[in-house]
Amino acid sequence: MGFRKKNKSPPVLSHEFVIQNHADMVSCVAMIILLGLMFEVTAKFAIMFITVQYNVTQSLDTDAEEKPEPVNYYKYGPKDIATVFFYLLIAIILHALIQEYILDKINRRLHLSKTKHSKFNESGQLATFYLFSFIWGCSILTNEEFVTNPTFLWEGYPHIHMAFQVKFFYICQIAYWFHALPELYFQKVRKEDIPRQLYYICLYIFHITGAYVLNLHRLGLVLLVPHYLIELLFHASRLFYFSDENKQKGFTLWALLFVITRLLTLTVSVLTFGFGLSRTDNQGFSLAEGNFNVLTVRMTCLSAICLTQAWMMWKFINFQLKKWREQSQIQASKKKAVSPKSRPSKKDSRGGSVNGVMKPDDKTSPRARKSKAS
Repeated sequence: MGFRKKNKSPPVLSHEFVIQNHADMVSCVAMIILLGLMFEVTAKFAIMFITVQYNVTQSLDTDAEEKPEPVNYYKYGPKDIATVFFYLLIAIILHALIQEYILDKINRRLHLSKTKHSKFNESGQLATFYLFSFIWGCSILTNEEFVTNPTFLWEGYPHIHMAFQVKFFYICQIAYWFHALPELYFQKVRKEDIPRQLYYICLYIFHITGAYVLNLHRLGLVLLVPHYLIELLFHASRLFYFSDENKQKGFTLWALLFVITRLLTLTVSVLTFGFGLSRTDNQGFSLAEGNFNVLTVRMTCLSAICLTQAWMMWKFINFQLKKWREQSQIQASKKKAVSPKSRPSKKDSRGGSVNGVMKPDDKTSPRARKSKAS
């Protein structure tokens, strides 16, 4: 990892060298971009990486006597790629800091196995991101009043104008999930874990970028916030489980809320694409206006969401079945361990015998009887 002191330095530009010093190398690139602000020639290019682009000023009518107040909104465009790249670098640096100064110190105390060590690092990173994104998303929903007025999801579509917080939120989300791809190499993720992580990373990139490009950022924000809450609960429960295997109550609450969130996601999606957008006045397809309100696009988006929810439910059911089988095997092994202690001693089918030796009723030996008879 970056920021870590090693006694033996590997060869320069080798795989081990890049993995150990990737955060330092990325920090140098970010510093070069920031230094570009100091010179007039390069400032225009540096600003494109650092600040949010495509500012649009609109006047907000208040009263007839007062002058309209200017309000700044933002659109998306090709320059956003540079902004995403810069915050991708920031995400890599923060990832290395959290790993080095928080997760590695906890791992040394817990003494986890290699499998649990990898999952603990994954859950620690994701739990931190989900917590930050959930709080940020809730603040945006509260300020924009998306929740109090459900028709706000489709009224006035296309929603080409975004508030600064909304656009910056999407920039950071896309940058974080793109940064997760090189982190598979930097973190030396096991080969058997790479396909599983690639699936959900690509799904996040696909859905978040799709909502951003198709001007469905309102719907995307409403669906992301409860989903992040459920994921935060799962990874926090897994962290507590690794510290103490008896702490499993969080998984029960997660399982209940997971199903509710999937139903909520499907309901809001069907309501938006099936009823809201299909009945708006502005129907048509126009790249210049950012309007994608046609039947083909609506059904494609709805199908993508439904298929993703079905896939998640399938993974959830398999996870619960696997967990149920493990618990049943543990209970069966406990019963087998207790049963030999409760068994009575072996007795012969004949009465008055113990361990295959005849036990006389009068407590006298056969030799004594013979002496009396003589």
